[in-house]
Amino acid sequence: MRFGRRIRRTRQGDFELRLPEDERALLRNVAPQLRQLLDGDLADPSLRRLFPTAYADDAERDREYHQLVRDELAERRRASVDILLATVDETRVDEEQLLAWMGAVNDLRLVLGTRLDVSEETDPMPHPDDPDAPLLVLYGYLGYLLESIVDALGK
Repeated sequence: MRFGRRIRRTRQGDFELRLPEDERALLRNVAPQLRQLLDGDLADPSLRRLFPTAYADDAERDREYHQLVRDELAERRRASVDILLATVDETRVDEEQLLAWMGAVNDLRLVLGTRLDVSEETDPMPHPDDPDAPLLVLYGYLGYLLESIVDALGK
């Protein structure tokens, strides 16, 4: 999936966002859905990849770990979504804002991938008759956007 370079570092050190309006609208639509999930029951199964098991062989230690860090992790994730939403219509963002975008886009992709049960065998080009095709295309786009962010940060 190639759309052209959507994000690039400028000579001033900030980042130019070259997202067309339909992509910005998509982000304005899906980011609040993640925020709503993060504001709800953090034990929601679709969030499991955002709060992975730390001690697979020790349920008690894992529960204690999650009691210690889950709220803080959720707050950081909420803050990233909030920054993405606050800057989604901007043409330029600073590095801190782009790092927040990276976190929010990655979280969106992880939640969507969990809901779709994406694996290495998942066809990146779903059949149009697949009822999950629109969500799989969104998953692919989020992967592309994440790659674009990482690439821009690395330059």
